Amino acid sequence: METFKMLTLTGLIVTAPALALANVGLGDKLGTNEAEIRSTLEAQGYQIEEIEFEDGEIEVELSKDGVETELVLTETDGEVTAIEIENDDD
Repeated sequence: METFKMLTLTGLIVTAPALALANVGLGDKLGTNEAEIRSTLEAQGYQIEEIEFEDGEIEVELSKDGVETELVLTETDGEVTAIEIENDDD
């Protein structure tokens, strides 16, 4: 029984970021220009704070339901390569 509790807790910890961003996941393609990215994410209820194009990547700062997140996309096809949930405790 104790093992089951540990596995369940571990599963929740691992999937928590994905649950916070249930509409966006690694590998999703969101677009390659600001208008496409903004349109795709706003349609899913996200508020876009900033979109930056630098060093061959697109960085998108956004929020939804009080959760602030940063996405990293490839500049060539707009694929999500990283998702970072912002933590105010830092």
